[in-house]
Amino acid sequence: MKKRILGIDPGLATVGFGAIDWQTKEQQTTVQMVDFGVIRTSADMEMSQRLCTLFDDLHTVIEDLQPDLVAIEKLFFYRMANTIVVAQARGVLMLVLGQRKLPYVEFAPPQIKQALTNYGKADKSEVQEAVMRELDLDEIPRPDDAADALAVALTASFQL
Repeated sequence: MKKRILGIDPGLATVGFGAIDWQTKEQQTTVQMVDFGVIRTSADMEMSQRLCTLFDDLHTVIEDLQPDLVAIEKLFFYRMANTIVVAQARGVLMLVLGQRKLPYVEFAPPQIKQALTNYGKADKSEVQEAVMRELDLDEIPRPDDAADALAVALTASFQL
């Protein structure tokens, strides 16, 4: 069985995405990185235009990568003002998934850290090193948002 998993690290200025292929064959499981990157919006744009950019660009990413499953990082509360704008962006992302009828799973940051490092309070560098190791990469994917999205996708793959 083979599945393509798209991980998403939501944000307003930057949405990270990372796609992996998970395959199991004769009780052997392999995971391979397919693509990663970010969707960016400019702070100079009006909020409505930023949300439209996220909407359009995520449709393009999904069209290009054709995922079977999407994994999304749940909101983590830092500052209330920041949480509200990220929630608006996340709502647009969820709308796109609904339009595409894509199944999704959600993980809180501590769940992702636990899955990749066996420690729910691991720091960012430990998670990034785990992403590099799990996907057999020569370097940590950049920018950080893309590496975070790959971490979300890997977390989903561990549950298949």
